[in-house]
Amino acid sequence: MTFFDAESGNYWGNTTSPVIGNEDERLSARSVKIFADGALRTGGAALYEPYADNPTTNGFMRLDEEILFKYIPWFLRDGWQVNVHAIGDRANGVVIDAFEASLKGANVTALRPRLEHAQIMTPSDVARLGQLGVIASVQPTHAISDMWYAQDRLGPERVKNLYAFRTIMDMRARITLGSDFPVESMNPLSGFYAAVSRLSPDGKSPHGPGGWFPEQRLTRQEALRGMTIDPAWASFTEKYLGSLEPGKRADFVVLSQDIMAVPVNEILDTKVLATVIDGKAVYGSF
Repeated sequence: MTFFDAESGNYWGNTTSPVIGNEDERLSARSVKIFADGALRTGGAALYEPYADNPTTNGFMRLDEEILFKYIPWFLRDGWQVNVHAIGDRANGVVIDAFEASLKGANVTALRPRLEHAQIMTPSDVARLGQLGVIASVQPTHAISDMWYAQDRLGPERVKNLYAFRTIMDMRARITLGSDFPVESMNPLSGFYAAVSRLSPDGKSPHGPGGWFPEQRLTRQEALRGMTIDPAWASFTEKYLGSLEPGKRADFVVLSQDIMAVPVNEILDTKVLATVIDGKAVYGSF
């Protein structure tokens, strides 16, 4: 992923070509990342209404709307995958507006634009996300980190739209699950557990042992897909990664127990016994 300083006005997307796979398909550089706003924890996420715990501000956009509407279509036109960081509901709304304007008549499957984080969105913007085919790249461990202060920051109604993973999926948006390391743990089991439980590692949440807004939990199959075949598609590598089938690389791990079947409170006890890349064990044995 290439970082882009939009404020410099130095557009290079038409003079630098994307790198789309080297001879063994191990390296691609075809994406740019643009930051629309800041973070919820710091009060920098751009909201439509002021913060509940600080009514003097509703956060801020890091880039003017005009910049997003100018550069997103340019990068898409020149063959780059555009990934935009958006946390607050206003930032997400503006970015979706820019994607909607940029994607008219375009082949979305060929472009695969991504909304990075997509933390809080209005229901209408979630619906547009699905209609446009924009990928929601989310991080489940953020939800269980932020759940302890989120309602104080957003209020009891607006917080319902935060980390609404089930709602995003129900609106038929494509979703991928990541870690946002080093902000959160890079352990994929932590993300899997957070997605299916919405509980802290010790089994707690502001809403009790059933999880924080438990109606937003993902099924285990959805979480597994969100960490395998769907991110492979989101990174243009679905032809050789993301699932175990003939013609693809044998990249997988061997776990100490079946995370699709064990009780939720035992998922984090799982150990990696072996890691296999291209069919060769590079860690452990099996």
